[in-house]
Amino acid sequence: MSGLLVIFILAAVALIIELTQKTIDVDEGIEELKKAEQAREDILNEVRQELSEQDIEVLIADNDTVIRIPESTLSFESGEERIPADQRVQNSVRQIGLVLHQAITRDDRLQYLDTVFIEGHTDSDAIFYRGKGNWGLSTDRAISIWNTWLVGLEVLPAYSELENIYGQRLFSVSGYAASRRVQELEETPRQKAENRRIDIRFTVKPPSIADLERIKPNSSKE
Repeated sequence: MSGLLVIFILAAVALIIELTQKTIDVDEGIEELKKAEQAREDILNEVRQELSEQDIEVLIADNDTVIRIPESTLSFESGEERIPADQRVQNSVRQIGLVLHQAITRDDRLQYLDTVFIEGHTDSDAIFYRGKGNWGLSTDRAISIWNTWLVGLEVLPAYSELENIYGQRLFSVSGYAASRRVQELEETPRQKAENRRIDIRFTVKPPSIADLERIKPNSSKE
């Protein structure tokens, strides 16, 4: 009987140790995610504040995950992917790139970022645009922003050299046409203008598969 009691006690102790370790792992994972969220929040707030002091308007959107460049700051010509030659617009795009680079590379923030997407968005007005329509137009506008930052800015490390913690390129470009509208109804020129924009979307480093496997129930028995 005493032998069974000893076995029971040892099993109980082992279970307590295992559950305690899983709690620690979960707490560490949550803390790491909090740090990543804080790094992203700091980047967005710094970028908006710094640009505001230079009279360049950008917005924080989508639950504090996006820096939005509204049409009031960057307005493309209809059916045109190139950044307008207007000096004010050109300067604004360059300054956004400089301030963004400074915020991303400050301290240890890069280790918390997974990908930064430069996203092009249009209104729903149909357009031919080289046979690619708004999908091609929105993508090419995002590429124009990227090329300006890549070629026109003297920053170190260069935009093309920025990598996430996995050694992958940090920046990517994409175009969404009118599929992700800010204003679903486009009954006024102002509503359409809000949908024509460039978004800079930040995704943070997700938990790894190994981390999830380690903390899931019964993982030690599989």
